[in-house]
Amino acid sequence: MADIFRNIQAGYELLMVDLSDPRTREFPMVKSPLPVLLLVVIYHYFVTDWGPKLMKNRAPMNIYYPMMIYNWVQIAVNGWFLFKCFKHIWLPGEYNLLCMPVDTSDSPTANLTVRYVWVYFILKCVDLLDTVFMVLRKNDRQVTYLHRYHHIIMVCGSWGTNKYFAGGHVILFGTVNSFVHLVMFSYYQLMLIRPRNKKNVWWKKYITQLQLVQFVITTLHCLAALVQPSCPIPKFWLIVAIPQVIFMSVLFIDFYRKTYFSKKEQ
Repeated sequence: MADIFRNIQAGYELLMVDLSDPRTREFPMVKSPLPVLLLVVIYHYFVTDWGPKLMKNRAPMNIYYPMMIYNWVQIAVNGWFLFKCFKHIWLPGEYNLLCMPVDTSDSPTANLTVRYVWVYFILKCVDLLDTVFMVLRKNDRQVTYLHRYHHIIMVCGSWGTNKYFAGGHVILFGTVNSFVHLVMFSYYQLMLIRPRNKKNVWWKKYITQLQLVQFVITTLHCLAALVQPSCPIPKFWLIVAIPQVIFMSVLFIDFYRKTYFSKKEQ
């Protein structure tokens, strides 16, 4: 029994210490997987069980101002993140689209990248409030499997990126995803301020199309690194990431078909 516990401890130290990125090892919410696991479990049970039971015999909550503040924060942070990515990473022209290993040097750009990757992770944790607001407003039809899975996988994936690969190839996905969220939350804010225009917004479906383009870009981006034997990016990470992105694409295509094509047929 003692040997079993020693092996478990050795395996945990290998995963959490030896293989981790030393620059992010002591970052809040990154050092141990327990805070993230706890957050995801609480989120899942609240939006699928506790929240609906809490609101069952209650009127939808009026959270207009919290949602407005939340949307402005999302717009501001995603806009700031995009600006910083272009200023420090894209405009200098040092990013290799086909294979971009993690820069583990002590350069100013590498240190900035590490901090930006952590900010992105925290933003994905904050994104969970999307579903909480839906539950409190009793918009249960919006709390789909796609919605829950998307948020959970983004939190877990961005935590793993911080823990092991803080930068490098994943920067493209973070940049594109932040642009998509900037557009998406701008739409949310517009509809919150002027809800009477909701049925007249002809470009709503293009937001979902933009999300699908994001997955195509990400898949091709990962495949480009995977097929290059000389690319030092860990192949295990790519093999895990690509099926997840494809699965998300399938879910979003199904959502798009049901939302827009089914409505046309009806």
